[in-house]
Amino acid sequence: MSIFNGEMVQSVIHGFMYFGDIVFAVSGALAAGKRKMDIVGYILIGTITGLGGGTLRDILLDRPVWWTRAPLELYLCMGAALLTYLWIFKISDRYKATAWFDALGLSAFAITGSTIAMQSLVPWPIAVFMGVMTATGGGVIRDVLTDTRPMILCGELYAVAALVGAFINIGLMNMSIMPEIAMAAGFLGTLLLRGAAIIYDIRLGPPGEFIHIGGRK
Repeated sequence: MSIFNGEMVQSVIHGFMYFGDIVFAVSGALAAGKRKMDIVGYILIGTITGLGGGTLRDILLDRPVWWTRAPLELYLCMGAALLTYLWIFKISDRYKATAWFDALGLSAFAITGSTIAMQSLVPWPIAVFMGVMTATGGGVIRDVLTDTRPMILCGELYAVAALVGAFINIGLMNMSIMPEIAMAAGFLGTLLLRGAAIIYDIRLGPPGEFIHIGGRK
């Protein structure tokens, strides 16, 4: 996988990772705020949300868990959660803020997860799956810890958005498109789909109600 050896490619990967850490940590801290947790709760939930999906990915790929050896991203998540604790009183609609920060993290981690999996030389379907797991894992853990029904279990267009972005990313890379372009396209694909779901309340339903716009009936 020589396409990943360039310094520019690695910089883009790390950029998406740092961005995803911060926005997912903020979403976790906002969720902690809805449960009126203290400062430790903010930092704990925020950090777990930022690092959870990638940790699951590394364990399944039999890779060293990256933040235990280079803790910069741990500090980023803790710092983002702490700042959220200090500024949360300025956010008027915490539900929408959580949803949008989560959408940004979902988009970034669908790309980093699938790209890192490709670097590990796994088959492309596994790389796509790892992108989805990285993108959704932290949010699921956040929702469980804050006693919230996980979005992937209530019809939200969530995991599907991550799947689309990871598939675009890996598909373009397999077509020998520049990794930077593939990652940007995958990020935008996930964000646009998830953003549309938030704005128009698009949900996937059970058999016979495949898709519903405007929320639950």
